[in-house]
Amino acid sequence: MVYAHASVMAGEVARLLKPQTRKRYLDGTVGGGGHTEQILIDSSPEGQVLGLDRDDEALAAAAERLKPFSDRVKLRRENFSAAKEILDEIGWATVDGVVLDLGVSSPQLESPERGFSFRVKARLDMRMDRRQSLDAYQIVNSYTVAELEKILSDYGEEPQARRIALSLASERKNKPIETTEELAQLIERIKGKRGRSHHPATQIFQALRIAVNEELQHLSRFLEDGYELLNPQGRMVIISFQSLEDRLVKTAFRKWSRDCLCPPKTPTCQCGWSRKVNLLTKRPVVPAATEIQANPRARSAKLRAAERL
Repeated sequence: MVYAHASVMAGEVARLLKPQTRKRYLDGTVGGGGHTEQILIDSSPEGQVLGLDRDDEALAAAAERLKPFSDRVKLRRENFSAAKEILDEIGWATVDGVVLDLGVSSPQLESPERGFSFRVKARLDMRMDRRQSLDAYQIVNSYTVAELEKILSDYGEEPQARRIALSLASERKNKPIETTEELAQLIERIKGKRGRSHHPATQIFQALRIAVNEELQHLSRFLEDGYELLNPQGRMVIISFQSLEDRLVKTAFRKWSRDCLCPPKTPTCQCGWSRKVNLLTKRPVVPAATEIQANPRARSAKLRAAERL
């Protein structure tokens, strides 16, 4: 399979990250290598990048694309939430810039065997890291109604979460729900298609994917102290694609940029906190209309950036 994926807002990432030679960078979601390639070009001749990804196919594609820079890039199969451990392992400790692109790549969505999309018939899977055992099939066919309802409500913000969870439990009594097509058709029967701008299964598939890959847990873990990865004046750029992710990034960046975390009207500071970053984006940056036209999957992207003090 050709791993064809267009990096979202590549120009904006480069502008905000400001790569320089003899500096070190972390691409925590290297994917096909688009952002990493641009960082390596802009930081020539001696800038270096550590690229992380859970997806073995993405890493293989990145390794091929980045061959001309092989002496300046290190690739590891790992989640960005483990970035500190990997940086320590390779002897870097800190970096001068971090980029996270939290989207699902086009090859993942379009690959039949990956089972991410309701547009491609496949076994329910949705694992970004295929070394793990938990997949969407197991969640759909073995989780309790209460567990399914919570996933659909929390991760898909689905108003009919209870009704759908009950229907899934009822349907699987007759036979397992095995494919993306079966699940999408079931959701369509429950929710209907009229008056919708997107497929009725969109939120359900999002919720299952987030649950399978523990996406919000990994992001939350990274955002607890992610600023500590940065050298002074180091920059962090994060692109999110749905409101749950963006909310976490926005909240963390705001916390990091505050001088004090004490409750309002506290006479003197008791928290011991100090500002960690300056915000580079007061509001999220969104793709230009021309980029959305060329790559419709970019339409929901929001970029936020901060600079370490």
